[in-house]
Amino acid sequence: MSDAAPAPRADGPVAVAGHPGAGPAGADPRKTARRTAPPPGAPRRGPGRHGGWTPWLYLAPALVVLGGLLVYPVYQLGLISFLQYTQAQVSGGEPTGFRGLDNYRELFADDQFWQVLLATVGFAAACVAATLAVGCALAVLLTRVRALPRLALMLAALGAWATPTITGSTVWLFLFDPDFGPVDRLLGLGDFSWTYGRYSGFLLVLLEVVWCSFPFVMVTVYAGIRAVPSEVLEAAALDGASQWRIWRSVLTPMLRPILVIVTVQSVIWDFKVFTQIYVMTGGGGIAGQNLVLNVYAYQKAFASSQYSLGSAIGVVMLLMLLAVTLGYLRLLRRQGEEL
Repeated sequence: MSDAAPAPRADGPVAVAGHPGAGPAGADPRKTARRTAPPPGAPRRGPGRHGGWTPWLYLAPALVVLGGLLVYPVYQLGLISFLQYTQAQVSGGEPTGFRGLDNYRELFADDQFWQVLLATVGFAAACVAATLAVGCALAVLLTRVRALPRLALMLAALGAWATPTITGSTVWLFLFDPDFGPVDRLLGLGDFSWTYGRYSGFLLVLLEVVWCSFPFVMVTVYAGIRAVPSEVLEAAALDGASQWRIWRSVLTPMLRPILVIVTVQSVIWDFKVFTQIYVMTGGGGIAGQNLVLNVYAYQKAFASSQYSLGSAIGVVMLLMLLAVTLGYLRLLRRQGEEL
């Protein structure tokens, strides 16, 4: 009886007949891969080759709407700013003439324009800082209270957010009315008129702007905080960090993309405030002491029928907002932030 020799055991991968990776017996797998690989110049076949235009097809309806509601009005705004366009041209009494940069020269030579621009920048900066402070503080508070107080605060904030601007401005004007408003009585100010002085008028409008703007910041930042892993916050608390230190050193870096969004939105909204100033100060206050650029442009275009100057102010505002937004985003990119 002869002993059969045991079959040698294969230590490497065994090629199975019919398997996609199987090749001829004894063939080098690297040579086989080189033979099966497509040549360098051959077009690649994949699911994304013919899908380059697919995202644009989905975006096309929104782009068409934005083109009609944004691009064309901006084009008309820029065009009118280079023309001689007053009530005489609107009524057809005089032909429309091309002025080039003369409208901008006239605007920049006006001392009132620079005063209004400085007031607008200061007022918008104060509104943005106050809105971010109140919204972020309340967002942190929402994470500390129970469900019922959280729901009540959410409903109150969303109610302020949903209130029409002209309605909120009228209510706040009544609250601070020197004759019938309850605020002066509670503070013991007698018949103090908040809209008579320049700074008190700006302060009154600032309070209303913050009241109707902070819910957006609060809800957005609160959603970002809820997305932060609880283990990170618990570890910081166990290390002895205070609430302010947790916010400054832990939450702020993690929420920076969200803070960028709410900051840019607040800058745009507060820089072009119109309704609150127009309603609460009666069109800009006594002798125009509470004018901002949006109200100033309205007065030039519609009160004085100088539509070309009003358009020039609008173009200046648009360029300033674009410069601030792009500069802020570029600064963040230089710091290595992912946006």
